[in-house]
Amino acid sequence: MAKPSFSDEIANLLYAAHGNPIKTCIQCGTCSGTCPVADYMDHTPRRIIGMIMANYKDEVLASNTFWYCASCYHCTVRCPAQIDIAELMYALKRYSIWKHVYPEELIGPVFSETFVKTIVRSGRSYEPILAPAYMFSFGVREFLQEAITATGLMLKGRVPILPPRIKRLENFKRMISKVIPVGEAS
Repeated sequence: MAKPSFSDEIANLLYAAHGNPIKTCIQCGTCSGTCPVADYMDHTPRRIIGMIMANYKDEVLASNTFWYCASCYHCTVRCPAQIDIAELMYALKRYSIWKHVYPEELIGPVFSETFVKTIVRSGRSYEPILAPAYMFSFGVREFLQEAITATGLMLKGRVPILPPRIKRLENFKRMISKVIPVGEAS
């Protein structure tokens, strides 16, 4: 059996999320013209879709486009081909994390991996574990201010000192293992 192309892999991720296949894209540029953060992306959403369809896997995964997506859904709402472009951006994030291929200077992948690991371990988000994933990207002054604020919140009981856990955590882990590769997340 032949290995699916990059385009097919991404199309399968969208299909699993009930998104319209990217092969229906007419390259009209509505998504790119609508995107509020397109100026900060190295490739517009329209171009990323074209690159996926052309199987430019390395170039797509090296891009910051899907990491800069604001998840505003303007592109999805306005797409004349009814492609869920925001879901495509999420699919590309998941794919790049699963394959461990993304630009090193980006905060998003580290934050996403830390978030998933935290959720898998306890069933809940825990800010003191997530914060270091992005705090070190701040300057020294901002880092110290964040640390002071976090300490104050902990002392006042607004942020728990130990991570909370959900009941029936093992059931949750079994359920989540059907969605994400838990073995790599724990």
